[in-house]
Amino acid sequence: MKEFFKKYWVLILIVILAVFLRFYHLDSYPAINADEASNAYDAYSLIQTGKDQHGNPWPISFQSFNDFKPGLYVYLAVPFVKLLGLNAWSARIPGAALGVLSIIAIYLLVRQLFDDKKIALFSALFLAISPWHIQFSRGGWEVNVSTFFIISGVWLLIRAVKKPSLGRYLLGIITLVISLYAYHSARIVAPLLGIAIIGIYHKEIVKNIKPLLISGLIGVVLILPLAKNLLGSGAMSRVAGVGLFADIGQINRINEQRGEHSDPISLSAKVLHNKAVNYGLLFVENWASHYHGEFLFLSGDSIQRNKVPETGEFYIVDILFIAAGLVLIAKKFNRQWGLVVFWLIIAPIPSALTFQSPNALRAQNMVVPLTIISAAGFTYLISRLKTVGKLLKVAGYGLMIALIIWSFARYEHMYWVHMAKEYPFSSQYGVEQLVDYLAQNMDDYEHVVVTDRYDQPYILFLYYLKYLPQQFIGNHTLTPRDAYGFSTVRNFDKFIFTPIDNWGEIRQEYNNSLIAGTDEEIPDGTNVVKRIYFPNGEIAFEVVAN
Repeated sequence: MKEFFKKYWVLILIVILAVFLRFYHLDSYPAINADEASNAYDAYSLIQTGKDQHGNPWPISFQSFNDFKPGLYVYLAVPFVKLLGLNAWSARIPGAALGVLSIIAIYLLVRQLFDDKKIALFSALFLAISPWHIQFSRGGWEVNVSTFFIISGVWLLIRAVKKPSLGRYLLGIITLVISLYAYHSARIVAPLLGIAIIGIYHKEIVKNIKPLLISGLIGVVLILPLAKNLLGSGAMSRVAGVGLFADIGQINRINEQRGEHSDPISLSAKVLHNKAVNYGLLFVENWASHYHGEFLFLSGDSIQRNKVPETGEFYIVDILFIAAGLVLIAKKFNRQWGLVVFWLIIAPIPSALTFQSPNALRAQNMVVPLTIISAAGFTYLISRLKTVGKLLKVAGYGLMIALIIWSFARYEHMYWVHMAKEYPFSSQYGVEQLVDYLAQNMDDYEHVVVTDRYDQPYILFLYYLKYLPQQFIGNHTLTPRDAYGFSTVRNFDKFIFTPIDNWGEIRQEYNNSLIAGTDEEIPDGTNVVKRIYFPNGEIAFEVVAN
């Protein structure tokens, strides 16, 4: 044990840092959002009934808001919900824990690829403090689980290629297959990476191909339940809701372009302006947007839930390190770097196939190749500084270290001090306090009416109330899907979730009720009995005794 600590003490310190950054106040910050609550409540429902919240027994994909979430995260949460109860800890521990394990996984992967301890250690450090990775480690996000299994699967598969055996190949294939059950994006990225590894190392593989073939066949068998599930009507409807073809603006654009021809139905008009061309260009534009400097280094995702104010997915100083890393790759390009570059190219594809790009959530695995390139660039700059004078070398070291520390410190400050105040809608702040108040005061009222202004309020009420799944299953109805493929529940028990866009009608229809709405929905002069505030001091909810 002493020798182990002596050999890996730097990595151990990095892992300890990663644990602190991912688990500190994990139960209270940020506020639980609807997706996290849904995963946790489904785990709670499985424990209680053997079914998800909508009565589906032990599903592969969970119906949730009719978006059919991949089920692995829910099953990982089951033992924690069983042990700790339904709360933020049990909802988030799987994501945070696998986020920490990803630090170890990227270290092992880089050591396997390049046999370079420095690049491996800096890859682990840079991933540990990565804004992109921390953001999705501190929540019940399925994507962080899939990223861990993709990193681990690639490492294990390369390890198997170098030291072939059935057990090693099987472990690598199974790990990549597990990633497919974790998140949608992995279903494109993981198979492409597996094919790339086989292509890059084909000379070694053909010498002893039997273990790979057997493992591959087992992998195909393990994928069959998922394949059947993906062909279901629910999953296909979700794809139609968020997929590239959901953007009907391209159809309008095609008609507009053809209309600008003297003959709109001519062959040239049809060949130049059609779905294949326009949606193809849109895909390329979406894909390329993930490499824009504004997204990567300045402002990050446009969706507030996925980012920190004034912070990109990487630090600004990473521009220098990534640039140096690309120079290093150009000088020393080999098949190992070819795999990293290939990963960087394919990582945004799943996100580019949707109408919302660039998207930090769907492209999160992109953090892996960029982190490796950044770490390699940093080590390359250090090696170059060794060739200059002592004064310049000390100044160079000091400047780079100072920039990293300043960038990280500023990110932490923006995360803990400003994020909840500047992005009060990024997570559902105030809902827990609202549920507590309504639960304590609802017995004297016939109904409790709650605005649906904020995302999927019903699931947060189920989660915070710890409402018995036995009473919810079979006693609620999902609405038809909206334009984005989502459904919701409008009522259960005393609770009614509805738009409060006509105060007079709402007040007349729901007499003897508590009504909770936003400051904009509740008119001045009404009988407000409780106000709930966002972290920035603005009113989140007003409760009226009607």
